[in-house]
Amino acid sequence: MGDRIATVTRNTNESEITLTLNLDGTGLGRFNTPVPFLNHMLDQIARHGLINLDVKANGDTDIDDHHTVEDLGITLGMAVAEAIGDKTGIARYGHAYVPLDEALSRVVMDFSGRPGLVMNADFVRHKVGDFDVDLTREFFQGFVNHALVTLHIDNLRGSNAHHQVETIFKAFGRAFRMAASPDDRITGIMPSTKGTL
Repeated sequence: MGDRIATVTRNTNESEITLTLNLDGTGLGRFNTPVPFLNHMLDQIARHGLINLDVKANGDTDIDDHHTVEDLGITLGMAVAEAIGDKTGIARYGHAYVPLDEALSRVVMDFSGRPGLVMNADFVRHKVGDFDVDLTREFFQGFVNHALVTLHIDNLRGSNAHHQVETIFKAFGRAFRMAASPDDRITGIMPSTKGTL
């Protein structure tokens, strides 16, 4: 399996994003976006997913954070799709439960080649600082649409919205790490009975 590195630049009338990732990294991250809470969440993905992630973004946050957050999910998905290649030899499936004090979330992922998001999270308040927690879904919807993965996200409990969102991103990082990891037992084998993903 060769280098699994990708750089994607995505510019629209709403945002300008350049993102570089290394799927076989050590969890290093550099984040320069106009959404501080999202920087913190992207750091969770990098650290717990053991991917190196470098993100630079500008967006029309004078309107609100929606376009920037959604477009970052899209750009991350595009970079993952490029870096993962044809998926030969990867574990394909990943799952994780992550607690943070009173909060607990579960994320299950499949590099299926089919975009799908099922998300159940009853956030206890609408904002964490200035971050609209509804944008969590927009981020992951953008990601699955372009990474072509099936993703199930469940916040199982929590009474602190920051903790609820953070456990989702941490569990996503851990599930992603498991699913994207090479499996030495199936080197050179496509993990699908169809022969393609």
